[in-house]
Amino acid sequence: MVLRIFSSQRLALLLLLLTALQLSGCAVSPRLKPSDQPSVAGKTFVITGASSGFGRGVALRLAALQGDVVLAARRTAVLEELATQIREAGGSALVVTTDVSKPADIQGLAQAAIERFGSIDVWINNAAVGALGRFEDVPVEDHARVVDVNLKGVIYGSHAAMRQFRTQGFGTLVNVGSVESEIPLAYHASYAATKGGVMNLGAAIAEEIRLSGSETISVATVMPWAVDTPFWEHAANYTGGTPRMAAMDGPEQVVEAIAWVSVNPRKRLPVGWKARGAVISHSLFPSLTERIAANIAHRWQIEKAPPAPPTTGSLYKPMHSGTGVEGGVRERMEREETAREQSK
Repeated sequence: MVLRIFSSQRLALLLLLLTALQLSGCAVSPRLKPSDQPSVAGKTFVITGASSGFGRGVALRLAALQGDVVLAARRTAVLEELATQIREAGGSALVVTTDVSKPADIQGLAQAAIERFGSIDVWINNAAVGALGRFEDVPVEDHARVVDVNLKGVIYGSHAAMRQFRTQGFGTLVNVGSVESEIPLAYHASYAATKGGVMNLGAAIAEEIRLSGSETISVATVMPWAVDTPFWEHAANYTGGTPRMAAMDGPEQVVEAIAWVSVNPRKRLPVGWKARGAVISHSLFPSLTERIAANIAHRWQIEKAPPAPPTTGSLYKPMHSGTGVEGGVRERMEREETAREQSK
């Protein structure tokens, strides 16, 4: 009984903390201002995973401020369409078809960027895939593919970027992590493992930069909350239900945060009040925070999701659909919840 009361008190404290964060200035995420344009214009930004989601949004945002963007992903035709959109708006874009899990592709990406623009100012490791489901229900080869793209791909990209930064004497490395870098989520086991690795990789590189005495090379890790992008449509899914998550954010604030941190580096940047609140609560009450997060994931993904067949998503082959910045997940979930209520 005492334990139950104590747990209730901790939960109440956690809810108060999240409410305080929401009502405070912490609810405001960083975004580029007109005064940031000189820091963007004429600079070269390599962006992996640029065909949809955050990558596409960041490319459009930086190109609008006259940044030179190098678009990397597997879907060449989608990248070419994006590059045409950028050029027609007066921007500069280079398309480099890239599978980030292949070291040779990453080396080719770096070489193409340097040959075209002379240097690389910012390298953004954004490409990622997911495999949803109970750990043992997801085929081991799918787990391996998540590691190949999300962790090895970031290692390969970071290695190419850091070698170039050391050679030219400057540069910013931006790795897109997740709130799951800090708080592992049930049914996302290999994804959470890779995002934890991304955060630790960035922290280790940052310390090496500090120890070398460099003040012109930086590394940042961006940590979004669950966000409505095509990621969910592209993820492998073995949950038995449509891919979903509670309280999703829209992609706009994450796009802005990635663009902002590329010219205003910060070691770690949780995006939005929910991500910041979750990180703080995990530092205070790690077990409780993980249990609450797991319970939410179970309720929304396992108990409430309409049936869906298993799929490998875009793990091995790119999908034709899902080319926007936003994924339409929240609208789909509203339709599903309406249908669920009507069926009662």
